[in-house]
Amino acid sequence: MADHDNADRDNYPEMDEQLAKRIAAIDEAEALQRANTLRAGLDDYDLEAEDLDMLQSVGDDPEAITYLPALPVLAVVGRPNVGKSALINRILGRREAVVQDTPGVTRDRVTYRAEWVDRSFTLVDTGGWEPDARGINASVAAQAEVAVDLADAVLFVVDAMVGATSTDEHVVRMLRASNKPVILVANKVDDARQEPEAAVLWSLGLGEPWPVSALHGRGVADLLDHVLTVLPEISAVAKQEVGGPRRVAILGRPNVGKSSLLNKAVGEERVVVNEMAGTTRDPVDEQVEIAGKVWRFIDTAGIRRRMNLAQGADFYASLRTSAALEKAEVAIVVLDVSEVISEQDVRIIDLVLESGRALVLAFNKWDMLDDDRRRYLEREIEQDLAHVAWAPRVNISARTGRHLEKLVPALELALQSWDTRIPTGKFNALVAELAAEHPHPVRSGKQPRILFGTQAAIRPPTFVLFTTGFLDPGYRRFITRRLREIFGFEGSPINVNMRVREKRKRN
Repeated sequence: MADHDNADRDNYPEMDEQLAKRIAAIDEAEALQRANTLRAGLDDYDLEAEDLDMLQSVGDDPEAITYLPALPVLAVVGRPNVGKSALINRILGRREAVVQDTPGVTRDRVTYRAEWVDRSFTLVDTGGWEPDARGINASVAAQAEVAVDLADAVLFVVDAMVGATSTDEHVVRMLRASNKPVILVANKVDDARQEPEAAVLWSLGLGEPWPVSALHGRGVADLLDHVLTVLPEISAVAKQEVGGPRRVAILGRPNVGKSSLLNKAVGEERVVVNEMAGTTRDPVDEQVEIAGKVWRFIDTAGIRRRMNLAQGADFYASLRTSAALEKAEVAIVVLDVSEVISEQDVRIIDLVLESGRALVLAFNKWDMLDDDRRRYLEREIEQDLAHVAWAPRVNISARTGRHLEKLVPALELALQSWDTRIPTGKFNALVAELAAEHPHPVRSGKQPRILFGTQAAIRPPTFVLFTTGFLDPGYRRFITRRLREIFGFEGSPINVNMRVREKRKRN
C-alpha cells in the first residue's frame, strides 16, 4: 500500500492558524525576490544537468501547463511458464511479480516502474492469467495484443530449451502486424553451451534472439542495454491528451455500481454527445452532459478480488484499470456503502494515488443506509481512508440517480487542485516558516537544511526541495500537510520530492 499520510504517527503539531494568515499577507514581489536569492545560492552546490533543466523550465504562470514526461512503456509477453515473471523481477532488481510453476497466478498490479543506467521506464507484466487451454493460441495472442496496444516496445519471451511452439508462432504473427519494436528474448539459456538453442529462434523472423537466464541474471544487462536503444525517451502511447472534455475514469471493485453510474448519467440526462464504441479490450468512453457540463467518462471492468487462478477477464480488468488511469485526469472511485470498506477498495484508491490522478470518492447506495451501518461506515472511513481525507466525498445512488449532479462540483474542485501552481516565492516563504518553527531533527550529528524549493509540475502538483541531507518521510509528510492546510489541494495528490546536493568544492 501507499505510504499513507498519518498525522498521528508524526510528532509535528497541528497548524497554527496564524500561519495561513502570515503566508497570505506576504508581499509576492518581496517573496519572489527572496526566492531568487535562495535560487542563486544553489550555484554553490553540485547540480546535475536534470536539476538545471528543471529549474529553467519552471515558471510562476498559473495558466502554464507542465507535464512530467510520460515514461516509455515496455511490455513483457509470452506464453505461460517461459519465465516472464522471473525476468521482470530480474529487471526490477526485486521480487515483485509472483513466480510460481502454476501458470497464470493472479497479480494485484500489472505495471511496475523500472530503472536501468539512469533511465526509467514502465514495465507491463502480462503474465497474470491462465489462458483457456482449449484456445491457448488465441488467448495468448489476445493477451499480447492488449500489451502491445499499451506499449512503446515489446519483450517477447520464448523458452529456448523448448523452442518455438505453435502458440509462440501465433503471437509472432500478431507482433509482426503491430509495427511496434519487438525484442526476442531466448530465456533459460543458463550457460554458453546452450546458446545454439537460442540461435534456432532466428526462424521466428523477429531478428536476433537475445539469450538470457532470468533465473541467474546471465545476459540480462546486455538485453537491457539493447532495450534502451529501442525505447523512446518519452512514451508515445502514455502521453496525456490536451484539450476537450475533462476525462474521468470510473473505478471500483465489481458490482459496486460503476456501470450503473455511467448508464444513469447517460440515460437520465439523455445527452450522449458522442459514443466511442469500445473494443473487447478497451474501456468504453462516453461523452456525457451532467448539470450543463460535458465530461468524458471512461468505464472500466473493475478489479476482482484475489483468486488462486485469475481468469482472462480478470486480467483484462487490471489492465483496463491501468489503461483507464493513463487516459484519465480524475478518477471517481465508487464504494458500496452497504458493504465493509475492503482491502481491495483501498488498493484501488492506492492505484489512483500511484498514477498521480485527481480523486473523488463516490459512496454508492447511500439511499439504502440505515443508522447502524452509517456509524460503522464513518469509523471505517476514519480508519481505512485517512490517507485520502483530502478527497471530495459524494454520497449517491447510481440506481436512482440521487445526488448525481453533486459529482460535478466535486470533479471540478479536484481538477482545479490538480491544475494548481503555487508561486515560487510563496512556497519558499512557507518552507522557511516551517523550518524556523519546526526544524528538521538532527540525524547522525547533522541537520539537513532546505536550500530552495519549487513546484516542478502540475497534474499532479509536484514540488522539489533541494536539501543538504535526507529529509525524513515524516518531515516530508509534515510539509505536505501544511501545503494542503494553506493552499487546499482538495482532490489532488501532492508529490514532495527532494534532491540532496553537496556544496561544490573550491579549488
